[in-house]
Amino acid sequence: MNDVLARVGDKWSVRVVMALAGGSRRFNELRRDIAGISQRMLTRTLRGLERDGLVSRAVTASVPPRVDYALTPLGNSLRDPVARLGNWAIANIGKIETARALFDAGSDHTKL
Repeated sequence: MNDVLARVGDKWSVRVVMALAGGSRRFNELRRDIAGISQRMLTRTLRGLERDGLVSRAVTASVPPRVDYALTPLGNSLRDPVARLGNWAIANIGKIETARALFDAGSDHTKL
């Protein structure tokens, strides 16, 4: 169970799932849309999601070959929980930043 939670809770996996929520995308589209992800990390994340059955990879014979990634039905079932987690993070970022600042300053952070 821990390895599954590690996969679906990984920040890059979450970002890839959300990027694919609107439909299939090519590798470079994903790389452009996911700020801060390196080519190597995107490749590793996509392979892990594909291995876990959350993402499918379709290669179209062309020059150069076209590779599209899409969520599988299992991956689609993850969209809602990931969106709720993302919305929670957005709604609470201010409180979290305040708590961090208080903690780093050595203040009593239990009053939040």
